[in-house]
Amino acid sequence: MDINETLENLRGTYLNAMLDIKDCNPDPVLQFDKWLEDAVNAKCDEPNAFVLSTIKGDRPRGRVVLLKGIHENQFIFYTNYNSAKGDEIALHDKVSLTFLWLPLHRQVRIEGVIKKVEPKISDEYFHKRPRGSQLGAIASPQSHKVSSREELEKFFADVEKKFAGTEVLPRPAHWGGYGIEADYIEFWQGRNNRMHDRICYEQKNGKWELYRLAP
Repeated sequence: MDINETLENLRGTYLNAMLDIKDCNPDPVLQFDKWLEDAVNAKCDEPNAFVLSTIKGDRPRGRVVLLKGIHENQFIFYTNYNSAKGDEIALHDKVSLTFLWLPLHRQVRIEGVIKKVEPKISDEYFHKRPRGSQLGAIASPQSHKVSSREELEKFFADVEKKFAGTEVLPRPAHWGGYGIEADYIEFWQGRNNRMHDRICYEQKNGKWELYRLAP
């Protein structure tokens, strides 16, 4: 197989859906809520998954994480604060998020400022997680080198043993939520002939400016 030839010939046909400014909610977060609900109803795989892009030195870095809430217009996810992404966020508080819902031929890009959420928000979510996930958050030295899978499993087993008699596990200080306050949100709808719809919301002087971009 010639992979380059295969890639050149990979083409999809897009739905005849459309996106017009007049049909968009003036509040981009509410517009996002609607599209996320559409993705859930369409049974898109992992509809809350997004690529989080951060900056490390002179290069961008990306990874997939899961949206776990929208609180006071902040897009929230949870992670280990001592992870690579946590280190990068500590140095550069500007990030971008990219959601892709292939069955609907839709994409959303979000840019904004990221910061840690209030501890009580992290506490509430942590204690809603399955116990195994809580133990994993305590045990895993995320993004740090380990010698083997066996060593990683020993970390988990040690933590599981330590808290065997503890009903309510303590949220570790190194684990919690981040919230992204958006200043730019772009909604992309695939259209025929590659004449896609791109509707953008940009924060200017405390107000959202709404406009269309060429595909």
